Amino acid sequence: MTKAVDQTWATDPAQLIWVAAVMSAMVLYGLAHKKLREQGSTWPAHRTVSWFAGCLLVLVSVYGPLAQLAHHDFPVHMVVHVLLGMLAPLMLVLAAPVTLTLRALPHATARRLGRLLSGKAAGFVANPFVAAILNVGGLWLIYRSPLFVLMHHNLLVGAFIQLHVLLAGYLFSYAILGGPDPAPHRRSPGERAAVMVMAIAAHNILAKSLYAMPPAGLQVTDAQTGAQIMYYAGMPVEIALLIGLCLPWILGNRAKSHRRKTAGQL
Repeated sequence: MTKAVDQTWATDPAQLIWVAAVMSAMVLYGLAHKKLREQGSTWPAHRTVSWFAGCLLVLVSVYGPLAQLAHHDFPVHMVVHVLLGMLAPLMLVLAAPVTLTLRALPHATARRLGRLLSGKAAGFVANPFVAAILNVGGLWLIYRSPLFVLMHHNLLVGAFIQLHVLLAGYLFSYAILGGPDPAPHRRSPGERAAVMVMAIAAHNILAKSLYAMPPAGLQVTDAQTGAQIMYYAGMPVEIALLIGLCLPWILGNRAKSHRRKTAGQL
């Protein structure tokens, strides 16, 4: 893999900002949870676990030995891609941070935030098609342009790309699942499923293209191993997203069918 700027990773400001941001996110979530308890309200434990697990996945992806090795080893880089861009975003979305925030904030502030999230701008970026372009389209741009080399030579550029990968992955997971946070602009399950299938296809085609035509500076064997990791390791997360999308749809249809049968027996 291309030679990277690595001698200052432990004290690089961009990396330290990442650490501070992740730790702050964990603390703020914990404080919001604590406030709910003080108010006599409950919050599902599995959502708290999901948030902290997601934050830890982000942390090991952007700072520390694994993140450092990813600068030199393309297969490890792809492991980090799956963790930071796919698994961590899913865990963070399942933690429902917006719902927790709205419940913990004062009513007036929560209403203002709710109006902002219901606005046209939020609806545009939460569109599954837009989210897929930002997510998978961004990956095509990274790996099929000079950005791939640049991100390993410039720590600041690398940090911004990491941020994009995380946020785009979060937005995509939220748009496909249509929750669990409030989703006033939620699209139909059929539309979300169609976008998901297209996104999986685009992601897999990118992995195959990296296998067949490695980016500049990579050894063929490293590129092929990394491409296989991208293709196969991302599959469980994609399946989890599909299950999360389809399960409420199936359960909702079953509930409607049960209600119709019950009404017919009256």
